[in-house]
Amino acid sequence: MARSSHPAHDLHEGLHRFEDAATGLRGVIAIHSTALGPAAGGCRMWAYPNPQMMMNDALRLAQGMSFKNALAGLPLGGGKAVIQRPAGDFDRRRLFAAFGRAVQSLGGDYVTAEDVGTGVADMEAVRGETRFVAGLPPQGGRPGGDPSPWTALGVKLAIEAALKWRHGRGLDGATVAVQGLGAVGRDLCRRLHEAGARLVVADLDEARVAQVARLYGARAVAPDAIHAVPVDVFAPCALGGGLGERVVESLGSAIVCGAANNQLASVHDARRLLERGVTYCPDYVVNAGGIINVAAEYLGQGVAEVEAAVAAIPGRLQQILARADHERLPAGTVADQLARQTIADAGRRNAA
Repeated sequence: MARSSHPAHDLHEGLHRFEDAATGLRGVIAIHSTALGPAAGGCRMWAYPNPQMMMNDALRLAQGMSFKNALAGLPLGGGKAVIQRPAGDFDRRRLFAAFGRAVQSLGGDYVTAEDVGTGVADMEAVRGETRFVAGLPPQGGRPGGDPSPWTALGVKLAIEAALKWRHGRGLDGATVAVQGLGAVGRDLCRRLHEAGARLVVADLDEARVAQVARLYGARAVAPDAIHAVPVDVFAPCALGGGLGERVVESLGSAIVCGAANNQLASVHDARRLLERGVTYCPDYVVNAGGIINVAAEYLGQGVAEVEAAVAAIPGRLQQILARADHERLPAGTVADQLARQTIADAGRRNAA
């Protein structure tokens, strides 16, 4: 494994390339910060168009994990691994075993888990090569396994908090547009439906859309149009970067609160949302439930600690929204400031 000379890595502690010709493994591990503890963040596998986009994704996601872990009060820094999905058939278990060796080579600076495109079985293959992994099958009633239900729970609680903040109402009778019906999006739909919300949904996978429509009475719309549907809450739960200028200008909701990472296409879009009067709930505050579960598993904590930490998400969100409103700043800017301060304070303590 080799350290990259990517020009953006000076904002991170490290960017490490890895590859294994025998399995077709190629990817990078980005470490943004270890000030609060080992850099923790999942492993994403995706068909990236080119290596530059793969590295950029790793860098953005690693920083997001640093901020997410800092504001969640976890003793963990931020990192992320991304793997270029091999073309054609490949031996998945051998590939993730090779990835485990890459994780092990960092000596504990990075702790991995599942993310988009990876799952529990993949992490079991990683565990055969390194102990610096979570997201394994739960044992003895302890945290573990697929963290997506905890992410979905945190997002649902955050949506409730945002509705109360903005409109003084709850989920019963509210309409929520969920964009992206992966593991988190589908579980979020279930939770929203059980709370009495009406659903509008979109996904590139028509079978997923049909299933959610059948189970929860959701209305299906096109993925590129769901942001403009008049609803109470727009919940982006697909890949990031979707809130660009065109989307922001045509939003049909006064609240954006979803599970996707890095939702804003650029820093300018946070200001655009503010100027349009949209309550934007910072993604890494809202979607912290998964890493809270991963952290508890890795640190040997119990389910009660996970429940308490996830239950704290809505209160934290409302504090950020209140400060943003008072200071007339985008909520994302306030969240970034708080996260950076937490990391900087830890760095000073470590240096003392």
